[in-house]
Amino acid sequence: MSGDFRWYVVHTYSGYENKVASNLRTTIENRNLHDLFEDVRVPVEKVQEVSDGKTKEVERKLFPGYVFIKMVHTDESWYVVKNIRGCTGFVGPESKPVPLTNEEAVKMGVEAPESESRIYDVPYEVGDSVRIIEGAFIDRIVRVEDIDLDSGKLTVIIQMMGSDTKAELDLDMVEPL
Repeated sequence: MSGDFRWYVVHTYSGYENKVASNLRTTIENRNLHDLFEDVRVPVEKVQEVSDGKTKEVERKLFPGYVFIKMVHTDESWYVVKNIRGCTGFVGPESKPVPLTNEEAVKMGVEAPESESRIYDVPYEVGDSVRIIEGAFIDRIVRVEDIDLDSGKLTVIIQMMGSDTKAELDLDMVEPL
């Protein structure tokens, strides 16, 4: 059934986006509806805001009044979403749920493009020694401290002037020994 998951958009009362998303996640968890719901998102962007001469980073909703839900459309999933307090209905003609196309989901920032989702074959693990094959420290032997497959990065320990220094590298910048 996992191939049936599609992104749908629901209207919410203004300012209730996070509350609707939170209540929906709680309902999914409490009713064990993970086979019908895959993800619930309120897309945001980080922006620099200046107030009183100070700059701070804040999150701003990309689509105020909307929540994005990746789900399988059934009578049960429709009923669960429609009965969340603050949710006013699905986006579509006569509130009939219409899924986003993959292209729309990517453009709206709720789905990563297929080309960006990479699978890494990492032939080393945390604690192993590897050789750097690119960049300023080429041919240096370093120890792997952390591997983050989601970002495609790894943290290594480089010995410089008698002390350990952490550096972040792309996974393809090193090779196993």
